[in-house]
Amino acid sequence: MADGPLAGVRVGVTADRRADDQIELLHRRGATTVHGPTMRIVPLADDTDLAAVTRGLLDAPPDVVVATTGQGFRGWLEVADEWGLGERLRSVLGTAEVLARGPKARGAIRGSGLREAWSADETESSPEVLEHLLAQGVSGRRIAVQLHGDPMTSFLTALREAGADVVEVHVYRWEPPSDLPAVDSLIAAIVGHEVDAVTFTSAPAVEGLVHRAEAVGRRDELLSAFRGDVLACAVGPVTAAPLDRLDVPSIAPERFRLGAMVRRLEEHVAASS
Repeated sequence: MADGPLAGVRVGVTADRRADDQIELLHRRGATTVHGPTMRIVPLADDTDLAAVTRGLLDAPPDVVVATTGQGFRGWLEVADEWGLGERLRSVLGTAEVLARGPKARGAIRGSGLREAWSADETESSPEVLEHLLAQGVSGRRIAVQLHGDPMTSFLTALREAGADVVEVHVYRWEPPSDLPAVDSLIAAIVGHEVDAVTFTSAPAVEGLVHRAEAVGRRDELLSAFRGDVLACAVGPVTAAPLDRLDVPSIAPERFRLGAMVRRLEEHVAASS
């Protein structure tokens, strides 16, 4: 659709997972794209680190489990089933105090046959979960935190400083991109202002782009472009967090969905015309 709502808009796409879906959606809206996956997702079944952490929790069960995302929590249980650990993991989770960061995580907990002890009222509210835990007291308690995308550094640090034994459960671990020339081409397009916007569907995608730009000596140029006329478009606030830390302005939809992100980009383009 050359005459679509994004006709004439050039978009850089950093995604690895579901990149084809995103690119097709952008093309249907009339945009042209430059694709440079800035990280690579390690398939869950091949993630030896996650398997080791899971077995460690079976051997030394946690007192508290924090489910941060519905997709991540479900993925953890599903891959545990593949490893033959699913029944034991559900048993361990059933004896722990399971907390949900929001309604999606709560739905995943209940969908797995478990029941949350508490859930944040706000959607994906890490501060609310942290406040609840610290009010309870965490000193000496073993707390497993299921992570998906955002490293939640300040959240984990606060728990450790309060005396908790924190176990990080990284569901969907990221590694450096396998196609570095594609990333370098995307960086060149951003620095050269050959794209109008760049989409990000995970926090590691932001970090991967910035790390690669630093490695090739173009970090300052990259950030200058984003602070200028190249728009950063995030799928939600978790993804936008590293952009905020870098003082890079961004837009994001209210609903954390791929289609909603593209519609938010369309609205921005229409408002800027």
